[in-house]
Amino acid sequence: MLHKRYLLPLLAACSAAVEISVASSGGNATSNLQYGIMEEEINYCGDGGLYAELIRNRAFQGGSSYPSNLDAWIPVDGSALSLQNLSKPLSSALPTSVNVKGSGKAGLTNLGWWGIDVREQKYTGSFYVKGTYNGTFTASLQANETGEVFASTEVVSKSVRGAWTQHEFTLTPSKAASNTKNTFSITFDASETVDGSLDFNLISLFPPTWNDRPNGLRKDLMQAMADFAPKFLRFPGGNNLEGDTLAGRWKWNETIGPLKDRPGRATTWTYQETTGLGLVEYMEWCDDLGVEPILGIWAGFALNGDAIPESELGPYVQDVLDELEFLTGSTDTDLGALRASLGHPEPWTIKYVEVGNEDNLNEGLESYTSYRFRVFHDAIKEKYPDIIILASTVELTFPEGAGGDYHLYDTPDNFVSKFNYFDQFSPDHPILLGEIAAIQLNGREIVWGGDAHFSMYPWWIGTVAEAVFLLGAERNADKVLGTTYAPFFMNLANYQWSPTFLAFNADPDQTARSTSWHLYSLFSHNSFTNTLPTTSNDTWGPLYYVAGVDSATDSHIFKAAVYNSTADVPVSLTFDGVKSGTTAQLTVLTADDALGMNEVGASDIVASQTSTVTAGANGVFDFSLPNLSVAVLKTVA
Repeated sequence: MLHKRYLLPLLAACSAAVEISVASSGGNATSNLQYGIMEEEINYCGDGGLYAELIRNRAFQGGSSYPSNLDAWIPVDGSALSLQNLSKPLSSALPTSVNVKGSGKAGLTNLGWWGIDVREQKYTGSFYVKGTYNGTFTASLQANETGEVFASTEVVSKSVRGAWTQHEFTLTPSKAASNTKNTFSITFDASETVDGSLDFNLISLFPPTWNDRPNGLRKDLMQAMADFAPKFLRFPGGNNLEGDTLAGRWKWNETIGPLKDRPGRATTWTYQETTGLGLVEYMEWCDDLGVEPILGIWAGFALNGDAIPESELGPYVQDVLDELEFLTGSTDTDLGALRASLGHPEPWTIKYVEVGNEDNLNEGLESYTSYRFRVFHDAIKEKYPDIIILASTVELTFPEGAGGDYHLYDTPDNFVSKFNYFDQFSPDHPILLGEIAAIQLNGREIVWGGDAHFSMYPWWIGTVAEAVFLLGAERNADKVLGTTYAPFFMNLANYQWSPTFLAFNADPDQTARSTSWHLYSLFSHNSFTNTLPTTSNDTWGPLYYVAGVDSATDSHIFKAAVYNSTADVPVSLTFDGVKSGTTAQLTVLTADDALGMNEVGASDIVASQTSTVTAGANGVFDFSLPNLSVAVLKTVA
């Protein structure tokens, strides 16, 4: 049912057909990026989300912002758990471990990321132990409420006094659990230790991962991304790149190598991250989905407003050049050789670098426009002249060939009002739409901070409004590189922001592909190689559209959205050169409720209907589009 109080004040009706003629030439070549992914460590989208590690607080990482703790750990059979900073820690990166002490059966249990999904599949795990012990460890998966054991294995101890030893194991449940209220445990016989205790650290358990990569990514979330055909990944996120303080910035070199050498860091989203999902994993993510990396680099600014003076930027600029050498350098270079030692002898290609994140906010614009962007831009361009440099804002004068990143969080009506927004930009300076989302209902003020009350999930009228905005961007495809919904992920068990593109919990079967996911999927699977000019007997609204051609399939494509019409909109569409009798596939997305959402664990509210339309006399495709619909018509070669 359509809730009229959430629509534009004046709804438009179309009784006569909107006649649209599409020219055969004169348009613009489009970017190969178009629709992509933005990664941000908000909402436990890395740890506890895409990063497939099942153990929460696996290495007791902490710092001044979020001290080390025993979150998610509980003792077994009265054991005593205590955090220790030993004189000989597992590593300088992981100085804190847990001491487990008991009198008989002792051990510790992990609650997972608000549950553990247990299926008939192979789980791989490991843990480090310090202390003399000649017995065996038992690693197991069990139901939290009933204690039913789904899988258990004995691990012969290699533990010795004065040294840390790693123990590896596999678990293969013989049956699936009925829900995700499950736990993982490690137990041992405390009577066979010197003083009834052992020290543990870096306790890890992985399910099967995407492409079976060690330290890999969660399969259902990767599948949801693969299915909408993304073209790029912007990483390592937005605010998380900057950090709350200068010292808290994202440091690429602390996110690579063995897990025991990754110290983790305080995110800007109220929790500590492991950095298990690091620079190499980001690049493997790009490889696995066949998408273009857009590398965000730290630009000398923190969210608290502190900025590195120009005279002190040198080491941070060098850090960026080192990161690029690590990614793209030959194995003849020190950092290229380091990359090869981590399993990637072939260099990656970086075509796009974004300098900073939202530097127009938090009083960062003055230092950004006066020196920070220029210093990083010039240094990168000098060594890597072919890289396209993007500013993190459009509020500056761009150097030759450089572009900017435009972010928009708004109401549906305001998205529609910006249909022509990109007409003003020059194709000489490409624009990335790095963070785009309708977040608040029409008629409500957008309030940032602790009083923010945004929509729980993307909702249908908001998605249609996003479609109108994106159609305007596609009309300017020679200026707009691509777009991504942001934030991208939300763990429903613990989140800091809504709405997001994909929402999930511990159960992969309940992952929700949002209404906006359907929009991105439809548009991304029907990409232009060139736009084509259009003429019409009507003005924009309630029907908004763009037309183009896909030279790879020799298809003509028409994309449209109807926002706030009182009736179906009849369309008479012709493509210059397309003759009578030509067939096309018309796909229309609708939803019964303008405020409907795709919720975690619930059914999909988006209806997708595909029909065949045949061009009649004079090559006219006649069809109608309902109110609050998104559509694509593509000719069949």
